[in-house]
Amino acid sequence: MAKVIAIVEDDLDQRENYADVLSSHGYEVRCYADKADAEEGFRTALPDLALLDIMLGEDMDGGFDLCMELRNRSPALPIIFLTARDSDTDRISSQRMTAWDYITKPVSLEFLVARVHALLKIAEQLKSQESEPPVSLLEVDQLELDENSMSVRWCGEVVSLTLTEFWIVESLARNPGHVKTYDVLNDVTRQGLVERNTINGYIRRIRNKFRLLDPAFDRIQTVHGTGYKWAKDLG
Repeated sequence: MAKVIAIVEDDLDQRENYADVLSSHGYEVRCYADKADAEEGFRTALPDLALLDIMLGEDMDGGFDLCMELRNRSPALPIIFLTARDSDTDRISSQRMTAWDYITKPVSLEFLVARVHALLKIAEQLKSQESEPPVSLLEVDQLELDENSMSVRWCGEVVSLTLTEFWIVESLARNPGHVKTYDVLNDVTRQGLVERNTINGYIRRIRNKFRLLDPAFDRIQTVHGTGYKWAKDLG
């Protein structure tokens, strides 16, 4: 059965271009011109992946509203923002809503298809993991990491991480003392090729979130020029 892609885009030409290229690759495409149409369509059935513009007609943040509605109904639904807005504020907002990607226009149609394909593959992998019998928590020092619920606790307190941040923490903590290179962490982010500064930014935000709960948190250590590691407990 073909995967269903929802496109919420107020520009007719762009909407048809995206729909044509995705349809040609075997996807079933459902198009919506505004937030109201999309909301009605989503009430009938959720897509397998959603492409959302942020500004929909006169609604400056219509795409953000749709993202929150979809996320409330399906925590693991792949959501891609496809927008002309390229401010850091909008990007940060998308991460807080746990969107899976943020792509600025104009976009190569070949790249768009590749991202859709990659994120659907990841979604399938996550779904297959959910169907497996529950596994025990990964416990390292004061860290508890639940792969099924994708939740993280430190010293018993919940650490609010985005999906990408969760993947990075899981990769580091699974092998304490083992250095994860920038290349390895690049793969962990599932975003294709990213700059080292992007990885550094993720690590900085992760550390800050742990330090909100524990100012002495120092488990994620920098290996200069190479990457990062989760320090072993020497206690």
